[in-house]
Amino acid sequence: MFKRRPFVNVQQWFSIFSSRNYSKIGVIGAPFDKGQRKEGAALGPSSLRQSGLVTHLQSIGCDVRDFGDIEYQPTQEEGTVKNVRNMKDVIAFNEKLSQKVSQIIKDGRMCLTLGGDHSISVGTVHGHLKAQPETSLLWVDAHADINTPVTSNSGNAHGMPLSFHIKELTEYQPEIPGFEWHSPMISARNIAFIGLRDVEPYERLIIEKLGMCALSMEEVHGIGIKEAVKYALSRIDPRNQRHIHVSFDIDALDPLEAPSTGTPVRGGLTLREGTELLRSVHRTGRLSAVDIVEVNPLLGSASDLKITLDAARHLAAAAAGYYPGGWAPKGITDIPQS
Repeated sequence: MFKRRPFVNVQQWFSIFSSRNYSKIGVIGAPFDKGQRKEGAALGPSSLRQSGLVTHLQSIGCDVRDFGDIEYQPTQEEGTVKNVRNMKDVIAFNEKLSQKVSQIIKDGRMCLTLGGDHSISVGTVHGHLKAQPETSLLWVDAHADINTPVTSNSGNAHGMPLSFHIKELTEYQPEIPGFEWHSPMISARNIAFIGLRDVEPYERLIIEKLGMCALSMEEVHGIGIKEAVKYALSRIDPRNQRHIHVSFDIDALDPLEAPSTGTPVRGGLTLREGTELLRSVHRTGRLSAVDIVEVNPLLGSASDLKITLDAARHLAAAAAGYYPGGWAPKGITDIPQS
């Protein structure tokens, strides 16, 4: 199933991977945590900015425009959707977010969304597909997040967002009041998972029934992260023509790399693997949107939070094309003399 890439020498590798091609980026904050039960993920965008994520992108040469946060006041009303907590809030927040993501992408910028729990991908993916319908989705997460309201054990919307986008699951979704603005716009064949290690039985059934590309950590460890990304992209974009959206849950990383998150699972990606994944997708030239979600500043110690924020900053830089080998000054070819 997997084929290894032929060996290339160091000079060939450098010429392939070290082109200076940083991004035009639009940053949008999605301070929302009603998709699950733990408070704090709504503080993710402000904590990520305070940690220097945006200024770091600017310092490495990116053209960054920060569009601020989605403004939303949660309701105190319970939704009317059976087995989905706070669905009214999920719907209303994500409608606003979808509109902003579309605007940023149409402006010619890669949209970097800072969450927020993973239910915000209801808006980010929808907004991207409205702006660029020919888009494939790479879901980087310890969890599949593909439950429907019928199959979910928890009733937490952050475990369901992917199911709302998939055309083949339309008939399995209940009617949801207020959700008329949203419609499924992507086929299961254009979605791949990387990093899975906590998948519920009905989620696995959905993945198998739809024939989806799902790489668990066992496959990642078996073939390596570069081959895993290469294989996933070959499945969801075989002609190398589609735009790419990466929805990256920080819990895809091992808890040693990102402890301040709500649903950590041991045995995850290293930070090196996470950054290599995003750099590899950036090198395609088709990466149009990235979500970084589930950073929760209220969980763990001050040291845990610092480690998590630092990891998120490295992930964002990798998505922007940052090359860790460094760069010579632009336009300068001679070493200064005394």
